[in-house]
Amino acid sequence: MATAIINIGTLVTNDPSLGQGPLGIIENAAVVIDGDRIAWVGNTSKAPPTDNRTDAEGRAAVPGFVDSHSHLVFAGDRTAEFNARMSGRTADSYAKKGAGGIRTTVAATRAASDDELDATVARYVAEALRQGTTTIEIKSGYGLTVEDEARSLRIAARHTDEVTYLGAHVVPPDYADDPAAYVDLVTGPMLDACAPHARWIDVFCERGAFDGDQARAVLTAGAARGLIPRIHANQLGPGPGVQLAAALGAASADHCTYLTPQDVDALAGSGTVATLLPGVEFSTRSPYPDARRLLDAGVTVALSTDCNPGSSFTSSVPFCIAVAVRDMGMTPDEALHSATAGGAEALRRTDLGRISEGARADLVLLDAPSHVHLAYRPGVPLVSAVWRAGERAV
Repeated sequence: MATAIINIGTLVTNDPSLGQGPLGIIENAAVVIDGDRIAWVGNTSKAPPTDNRTDAEGRAAVPGFVDSHSHLVFAGDRTAEFNARMSGRTADSYAKKGAGGIRTTVAATRAASDDELDATVARYVAEALRQGTTTIEIKSGYGLTVEDEARSLRIAARHTDEVTYLGAHVVPPDYADDPAAYVDLVTGPMLDACAPHARWIDVFCERGAFDGDQARAVLTAGAARGLIPRIHANQLGPGPGVQLAAALGAASADHCTYLTPQDVDALAGSGTVATLLPGVEFSTRSPYPDARRLLDAGVTVALSTDCNPGSSFTSSVPFCIAVAVRDMGMTPDEALHSATAGGAEALRRTDLGRISEGARADLVLLDAPSHVHLAYRPGVPLVSAVWRAGERAV
């Protein structure tokens, strides 16, 4: 049965051919959903008859948020680490001790049961959905053994199609004296076990994790097995990650906090999306990436949560939108576009991030007259209703 959502005050379609400006905004709009797809978009006065109708009563509507970077398969808690960092009692575990904080979560994740891990993922996927996220990417990376990485991916795949193999998150303690052997494991037996359960391959190319040569080896091995590269790049300082992403045709380079002019040029000349993760900078008191610089250079930008227990424990894309507008030089329009269409491009999905005919019917109704309220009213729960793949989910 077809359903029409009518009397939408302002509808963001992300299709300029349908409405005003780059966001394709339609006023007094209606959307018709048939099955799991958008069947029609236009003015309410012209909406075709349908079996069911929902009256938006002047609320704004936007595409479902596309969170293209998260780490939800984990166990344990790092409250003490966060509290110490915010209290100034310890140096940041990333900047001063490599990726040491990750190893704390690895130990807890290895000790957890499948049911415990699955319940954690389900909890945070549902939490994100209530805040308007209709598509979420989930990485492994807290197992770092063949079996623990493979089971992490199997669990993630129960909750999303966008599953990423991140065996190269950090060198685990059991390989601390022989990182080359761990790279061999990641690109050999671990890849063999994990490739059937993933769409993407990722690597943390950073000091304290993997250098440029190691990152290239990991990504090229994954690509040879049919996995699409993406990369954690230039989070803690300048490095080879961004240019490596562009050279390998990676779908995205994520973090992009410290960029040289050459890095920006490389991204602008490639199809690689710059995925910015403001929750990390908020949670670690680090410098924010300069979104304005990237956008002005013509780089496609995505905004995502990087939801993880150590450096960005938020599942809220609206929060990230507000921070990006306040501290990263983005306009409200740009931030919303990056959190929807930008995320879809980072996942190479043409059916997401827009409200136009043929797209998957993912739509968020806001308890506000305009999408600008996502930044204008930070921290306020504005999501009134969510449709995911045509079904009312919230």
